[in-house]
Amino acid sequence: MAHSGEGLADVQSSRDDRGIALDQVGVSDLKYPITVLDREQETQQTVAEVSMSVGLPKEYKGTHMSRFVEVLNQYRGEFTMHTLPDLLETLQERLEAEQARIEVEFPYFLKRTAPVTEKEALMDYECSFVGEKNGDDSSFILGVTVPVTSLCPCSKEISEEGAHNQRGNVGIQVRSVPNEEGAPTMIWIEELVEMAEVSASAPLYPLLKRPDERHVTMEAYQNPAFVEDITRDMAVRLKEDERVAWFHLQVENFESIHNHNAFAEVTWEK
Repeated sequence: MAHSGEGLADVQSSRDDRGIALDQVGVSDLKYPITVLDREQETQQTVAEVSMSVGLPKEYKGTHMSRFVEVLNQYRGEFTMHTLPDLLETLQERLEAEQARIEVEFPYFLKRTAPVTEKEALMDYECSFVGEKNGDDSSFILGVTVPVTSLCPCSKEISEEGAHNQRGNVGIQVRSVPNEEGAPTMIWIEELVEMAEVSASAPLYPLLKRPDERHVTMEAYQNPAFVEDITRDMAVRLKEDERVAWFHLQVENFESIHNHNAFAEVTWEK
């Protein structure tokens, strides 16, 4: 027979006398289906790995872990910069916490068209939302990792034929300025993908036929870029976007002729 819970001991709410407040207490590695906004299709279904936590005052022994999943289920229909502030506020209320945090990592799929044959296929991008609320102050960060091609300018300059190129990742984290309602201004995942690709030597594609391979190879050769160049060009584009209040970039090249990788990193705040 189902039990309402009345009369059962609430050990989590009992007092703790060790005098140690905990920065974060919660649940992690929770797989959950979510719906995110899609610029072309309006919405997209995907599966996320979720971490949710709250700050625990020194006087409480523990927190109620089941309430995290209850709140997550309440908001499963949409995960965006517009809904996360409400979710975090609900976490604060349900767990009687001053601080609340959620991290959501998920694959996001875009239809990509080959540059010559126009063959279509889906390509996945690693994305994330990180939301924090401390009292009335809230913060939201959108993260996207964009795979790209880079061709070494030095190799091209010193070689009689050809130049070495490699695949790399443009890791982007952005925080947007608030709109008139106080919510973060919308920045699309697709926009960050496009910025990263034009900052690199050439985009990557999930499906290429021989004419497409020729096109991409020549495009990269005509647009050589060090990892530093990609980082700086991407930073310039983000700084020029009036919606961006803060960003962190980490660009890494998986070197093709070295036994190590190369990376560049920069953080900026308006």
